[in-house]
Amino acid sequence: MPYQPQFTVSARLISELEAIAVLRERILVATVQVPWMPNLQRDARVRNTHSSTAIEGNPLTLEQVRLIEEGHGLPAEPPRAKREVLNYLAGLRYIEHHANKKRITHRDVFTLHKILAAEVMDQGDAGRYRDIQVYVGRYTPPAPQLVSGLMAEFLTWWNEQSREWSPVISSAVLHYRFEDIHPFADGNGRTGRALALWELYRRGFDTHHIFSVDEVYGEDRPAYYAALANVQKQGSDLTEWLQYPLAPSVSPLIESGRAHNASEPVPHPRRSSCVHGKSSCCSC
Repeated sequence: MPYQPQFTVSARLISELEAIAVLRERILVATVQVPWMPNLQRDARVRNTHSSTAIEGNPLTLEQVRLIEEGHGLPAEPPRAKREVLNYLAGLRYIEHHANKKRITHRDVFTLHKILAAEVMDQGDAGRYRDIQVYVGRYTPPAPQLVSGLMAEFLTWWNEQSREWSPVISSAVLHYRFEDIHPFADGNGRTGRALALWELYRRGFDTHHIFSVDEVYGEDRPAYYAALANVQKQGSDLTEWLQYPLAPSVSPLIESGRAHNASEPVPHPRRSSCVHGKSSCCSC
């Protein structure tokens, strides 16, 4: 049967969605013609990469990730840690280049996973659904023979019914559902977060690709994992989970909105300083 997410549209949810819409519009209008837009985009890419890989245990610091993105070598850098970073940077570029893709297929998911998981999987094959049973803490994802069918239902919902909802909602739903299915033998966390970001790009929520959403997940990993696990405890009801991912969406907007008005230059949406590290934004 088709996938149908279960959740309740609460007053809190509506209020926060309205706040997100206002703040997002304010920031995007203010950044339309800023000359350092490529720097903002690169900084968001670096921050998303650092946070998403760190969630999975990557030891590299934000500045080390930045150096790798700039093409510099690191002394005694762990080869796998560097490969994870390079893979995620490549995955973000992939979804940026395909931000206008109308329908997402199995092949698209395979391609993204192959980019993200190449040479860093502990088990299974990159770009192929798993043929083994996996376990996530106390949670047991669906049996491998069910994965392809569940992903087909998931993609149908994503390509069709998801458009009935705000991109913030659809991004959160698909993020959870992907992790719930856990379709690959390894690399599901990074892939799920990248897919959620892709949805924000596809639906025009982050048209400039300047919001580092994964950074908020990484700032409190226990809360992130607890929010995912809580859905099962709530009988697969997504209401509380939908309210949790609003923080990664609205937090960058609130920080920028408080620091600047729409007529002033806007720094990176996760920091009140500009991309060059100065305490107030500059025209460099």
